[in-house]
Amino acid sequence: MRHIHLDDGLRLRFPGRSEDFDQGVEIGMIAVLMDQGLSEFSRWIARSNLSQVEAIAKQMGYRLEEAGGDEEWVDITFLYGTAKSKPKLKLVHSVG
Repeated sequence: MRHIHLDDGLRLRFPGRSEDFDQGVEIGMIAVLMDQGLSEFSRWIARSNLSQVEAIAKQMGYRLEEAGGDEEWVDITFLYGTAKSKPKLKLVHSVG
């Protein structure tokens, strides 16, 4: 049994439930947030769920940025859309 991060300062746990159940709740919660079309949000997720979260995020048009963590947990920021590319600069010579 582990805690599932719902929001800042709010965590849930389900006594007597398996790790698979906890992972499913975590994935479901993140999928709902992405489906709402939020441009940016952050969540602590279990590292064991990271590959599945990455796959779902990619399919839903999000990119992920890791903002720290430890062996068990990772703080992820979900950003909608692609990374803004740097503008292409062109050298212009002045006359005179």
